[in-house]
Amino acid sequence: QVQLVESGGDLVQPGGSLRLSCAASGSTNSIGARGWYRQAPGKQRELVATIGSGGGTYYADSVKGRFTISRDSAKKMIYLQMNSLRREDTAVYFCKAILMPSLTAYWGQGTQVTVSS
Repeated sequence: QVQLVESGGDLVQPGGSLRLSCAASGSTNSIGARGWYRQAPGKQRELVATIGSGGGTYYADSVKGRFTISRDSAKKMIYLQMNSLRREDTAVYFCKAILMPSLTAYWGQGTQVTVSS
């Protein structure tokens, strides 16, 4: 099993930046892909960015060029650097990890990001 804990959410003005962190513990050596998702009030949870076990990344069109996903070499931490934040980026951001080979998904509890002046 894997436990995920997000941090870094905050209130920020439009145009500002934040960096989210997600710490993994437990069976971290079995983690494959990891990613960030978000859920705004009244909306479904949506994919923001993913990073594969080989380091390949994928971004939702809405965040391309503004957000960057990265991880440390031990795969225990992933990060989401968010620049040029917009009001529509306001959401609870969740970290997700896929455990191999079972493909079981694990989620963190989420961290609130609010973009407002």
